[in-house]
Amino acid sequence: MKRVEVGIIGCGYWGPNLVRTFVEIGGATVRGVADKDRERLHRVGTRYPHLRVLTEDFHHLFEQRLDAVVVCTPPETHYDIVRACLEQGLDVLVEKPLATSSEHARELVEIAERHGQILMVGHIGAYTPAVTELRSMIAAGALGDIAYIDAVRVGLGLFRSNLNVIWDLAPHDIAILMYLLGESPKSVSTRGIGCIEPTNEDVAYLTLSFPSGVLAHVRLSWLDPCKTRRVTVVGNQKMVVYDDLENHEKLKIYDKHVDAVRQTDTFGDFHFAYHYGSILSPYIEGDEPLRVECLHFLECVRDRSTPLTDGRNGLAVVEAIEAAQQSLRKGGTPVSIAKVVAGRTPQRWRPAFPADGTEGNGAAVKGNRADKARKAHRKEMRRAAKADANGKVNGNGSNGNGVKRNGNGSSNGSNGNGTNGNGKVGKGAIKVRDYAPEEV
Repeated sequence: MKRVEVGIIGCGYWGPNLVRTFVEIGGATVRGVADKDRERLHRVGTRYPHLRVLTEDFHHLFEQRLDAVVVCTPPETHYDIVRACLEQGLDVLVEKPLATSSEHARELVEIAERHGQILMVGHIGAYTPAVTELRSMIAAGALGDIAYIDAVRVGLGLFRSNLNVIWDLAPHDIAILMYLLGESPKSVSTRGIGCIEPTNEDVAYLTLSFPSGVLAHVRLSWLDPCKTRRVTVVGNQKMVVYDDLENHEKLKIYDKHVDAVRQTDTFGDFHFAYHYGSILSPYIEGDEPLRVECLHFLECVRDRSTPLTDGRNGLAVVEAIEAAQQSLRKGGTPVSIAKVVAGRTPQRWRPAFPADGTEGNGAAVKGNRADKARKAHRKEMRRAAKADANGKVNGNGSNGNGVKRNGNGSSNGSNGNGTNGNGKVGKGAIKVRDYAPEEV
């Protein structure tokens, strides 16, 4: 199978990780690296002496007969570089955000679609096995109806003077929320403050409303003593905490909920029943998220398939951030997020791969192929929901040795309402494909 010839533009903070990953992947050949900093190029060349081209001008990579490029430069440069690459007929993987304005992001999407090029945005959260597992639980109804989601992404630095903390950190959590819920937010309210530079916000609080009624809150900060990467999802049956900094127990499923039981016919006279069950941390098997992301990009380049986080997805994230910025300038007034993309009313964004792991209903999948995928998706969700009703936590199909902690017990027993104490997970999951080097 033909190897994908790749060029990488930018090797500053995150770029070296992309160089390492593509060098290690069996199905790709890195032909060159571009960066304006000679010292960075020297470090890359020292570590990877086989690289043929190290250049300060990314245009020189166009002479290498590449199939695709990876862009990992400052966000404000994305538009010009990605556009130049697309116009050269190259497929592009660009780090988040796609661009720093929805106008530029929309233009890049239109260029890619017009020329039939792959445009993928590096929203790495969608390629994290624990996040995929959490999405499976939500889609299968294992948590019940979702009430709200709380996300925290804080730490000390890295401070930037050209973009605020919203543009820097919010793309991660907005993309994760969209992936978990399968829909884009409809409005956002934002408050923030610049503690170090008064004109540049380093702390921000976002509240996003989704069409399904879910409310999400996101706290962002460059000025916090403790690095935290956590998402809490609260349903009316169970609750889940995803902690990206945990080495092993990244997901903890809490079999806890509260029921309001009307005691009399008098309005407002309720009795609250508290359910305390077990805490389960399922075993989640998966590869490094960045490797999964890069392998997925190569697969899309080879098969001409729609990426999970394609240009349309990246545009939706940029639109949400733009609305957050507008709300910030208006003192927190809620701002509606654009409903019209490229002169048309878009369908709700949905991941390109449904529950059974086959190619699904992404933007470029049309006709009978899409109909079959949707039917398979609905069938899988019904089967998964049935499995959940029988007392299983729906996961990614793997039988794990989950870590179980007994709670205080309840009327349903100390194991909660049907959660298996041994960490066994059902098959009704939306899973990241099993990528193997030889398949690329």
